[in-house]
Amino acid sequence: MNDTATPEGTYTVLPFTMDEGVMARAAIGLVVLATDQTLEHEWRQIIDLPGVAFFEARLYNSPDITPANLAEMEKDITAAVELIVPDVPLQVVAFGCTSGSIVIGEEQVARRIREARPGAAVTTPITGAVAGLKALGAQRVALITPYVQSVNRLFQTHLQACGLQVSRVGTFNHANDNEVARIDAASLRAAILATGGHGDVDAVFVSCTSLRMATLIRGVEQELGKPVIASNSAMAWHALRLAGVRDALPQFGRLFEI
Repeated sequence: MNDTATPEGTYTVLPFTMDEGVMARAAIGLVVLATDQTLEHEWRQIIDLPGVAFFEARLYNSPDITPANLAEMEKDITAAVELIVPDVPLQVVAFGCTSGSIVIGEEQVARRIREARPGAAVTTPITGAVAGLKALGAQRVALITPYVQSVNRLFQTHLQACGLQVSRVGTFNHANDNEVARIDAASLRAAILATGGHGDVDAVFVSCTSLRMATLIRGVEQELGKPVIASNSAMAWHALRLAGVRDALPQFGRLFEI
């Protein structure tokens, strides 16, 4: 130690050592929409693992969920990623908008992210959902969304292009993202059971990062007897697996047992 006498008293420079901080196992970046009230809340519940950290930045978006407004977000993706702990290596960067990832395109989202983080793996809610559905062996999917018809059509086309059959679509048909975040658990449970409880459905995908699904999945899966995945949890699962974190978290659904 090095002591120095000052008018205020003795000033001591103390020795220290460093460890790997909160990210000894993995560091994950997350881009969250300005209007999103749910994603960070759910990720804090799911990614509550020793040595695994996620760091986020916000990106401006309109609360009105339309294809044109979703496309507008592309120009701001790189700048948002640049703000995520700039001097910390990230294994994965996740872009937190399901419909935006489809409108902009998963590959284009990845390009924008890698302009700021060229070495990071990339995921989005739709990327994680498709990977999760395939990992679960699901082929025929019931899609539940809050979106209007123009956005739902894009989802059906995208999932079918990924080799999945969209057997049924259920929608709350609501375009205001601020209000979508307030759709309650009873409405979500009823939608899942009504839309997913048919013989032509292998699994249910509940789309939108604003919908509060993380703690609902396990119970509704048991009622339905089929896998249920949702945007936030599917993206969290995929981000963890891409980062090499393979902890089983069955309290968040069957997907987290894979």
